[in-house]
Formats: sequence, C-alpha cells, structure tokens
Amino acid sequence: MTTVAPPRRDTTPTPGRKRARLLGRAPQDTPAGIWTYLFLSLTALFAAFPLYWMFVIATSTDEATAQLPPVVIPGDQFLVNLDEVFSMQDVYFAASLVNSVIVSTAVTASVLFFCSLAGFAFAKLRFKGSKALMLFVILTLTVPNQLGIVALYIVMGKLGWNGTLLAVIVPGMVTAFGVFYMRQFIVNSVPDELVESARVDGANTMRIYWSIVLPAIRPALAVLGLLTFVATWNDFQWPLITLNGTDYPTSMVAISDLASGNYVIYRRVLAGAFVATVPLLIMLVIGGRQIVRGIMEGAVKS
Repeated sequence: MTTVAPPRRDTTPTPGRKRARLLGRAPQDTPAGIWTYLFLSLTALFAAFPLYWMFVIATSTDEATAQLPPVVIPGDQFLVNLDEVFSMQDVYFAASLVNSVIVSTAVTASVLFFCSLAGFAFAKLRFKGSKALMLFVILTLTVPNQLGIVALYIVMGKLGWNGTLLAVIVPGMVTAFGVFYMRQFIVNSVPDELVESARVDGANTMRIYWSIVLPAIRPALAVLGLLTFVATWNDFQWPLITLNGTDYPTSMVAISDLASGNYVIYRRVLAGAFVATVPLLIMLVIGGRQIVRGIMEGAVKS
C-alpha cells in the first residue's frame, strides 16, 4: 500500500502575509533594513558636515582657506588661531563665553522652575479664568519677538538695566512655550488620583509640586532645559541691542565682532565659532537620552 504524501504548504512570505505579520508589532521589534541604515548614515553625515568644515577652516592657514579646490583635511593651526581669537583686545572672547554661560544657566534654571510651576497650576489646579489664561499664553506664541524689541528696550532703559546681563536674563525667565509644554506633559503623566491622595495625606500645594510632580516630569524638564539652554546660548538679536557698546557681550555677539571689518579672517571667525559650539555639543551628549525619552513620553499617552 503506497502512502501519498500531503501537498507541501507554501511558506514563502507574500507581500500580504508580510504586511499582516508586521501589523500590531511595536516599532522597536521591527528590524531595520539596509536602506534604513544607509539613509540614517547619509543624514548623519549631511548634518555633521558643517561642523566638520568649521573645524577644517579653524585649523587652517589663510592660504589654505583661499585654496581651490578647497582643503578638506584639518590642519595643525588650531591652537594658533585660537590664541589669536582670545588675545584680540577689542573682542574679549573669553569674557563673552563666561557671560554666555551665566546667562544661559540662569535663564534655563528660571524657565524650568517657573514654567513647571505654572504648568502644574494650569494642569491640576482649579481656579477661575484658567482656560482663558492658558489661551492667552498660547496666543502669545503667535506674536513675533521682534515686535516687542523697542518696548523691551525702553523698559530696560527705565530700569537702568541696558548694558548689563540683567537685561538679557530677566526677559527670558519664563516662556510661553515652556508653560504650554509643561502643562501638556503634566496632564498626561501625573494622574489626578495621585494628587488627590497627596491632599488627603495632608500635603499642601508646594509639597505636591516638589515631591510628586517634579520627579514625574523629569524627562520633560531635561528636554525643556536643553532647548532653553541652546536657544539662549544662540540668541543674537537682543544681546546685540542691549549690550551694544559694552566690553563684555555674549559669545554670539563676540563672534559677530570677529566677522566685522573690511577684511574678514575666516580662520579666526570659525575658530571662535567652533569653541562656542563645544558647550552645546556637550549638552546634547549629556541630555540626548532624556530628549528622546521626554519626547516619546510626551507624545504617547498611556
């Protein structure tokens, strides 16, 4: 008696089967293909090329910067160019870096405290006019900052702060974006039941904010702090206006001073720009994971 083997089942994945198998799978469980890695590698190289080119010019001589075709390999003059930047008497580049550190740190700390406190109030406290006030805060995001430059300069002049770091720090102590971002994150990450249970246990509002809300929104604080530090460090227009004529401006104003004049020495300008970029790179390396975590937790509501 002969036995007839059953027909072999076709296990070759078809596009329809493959698509059905991938449905419902988390993004981190889906393997990336060669084209994904190739695209990400090209994107990373394209994004890092301006920084690399800045370093190449910062390490070159005047002859190398004027050479055609351009030099693409870093030179050995970085310390020489850097010494010229820091020794220029009419730029005060070292003092400008210190000023940028002071301004960026003070503004970032203030924004984290006041914006998280205001976001907690809008998200979890009930008071009259809260929705109208939140709408007003959001509407201020549509107004360009340039429209208030003249009025802000007059106010700083009345206070006697023009030409000082207070004129740069105080206007940026609270941001509408920070309040809105903190409010949205707290709504999604801090349950109302947790706040109510803390009130039942006798905790006051500040204790709830300090002991419950702040630990829960740590990723969002890291994201907001990094974005605020970078924006404050790179701010150019307002420091140029209010610190005009002073001997100790911020780093962006000092770089513009390096680029002023009838003849621009680009190796000096880009050497100073590279040094001013290093603190931002350090902040990105330190807070990179927190940025991704904060963005993902703020975008996905459990």
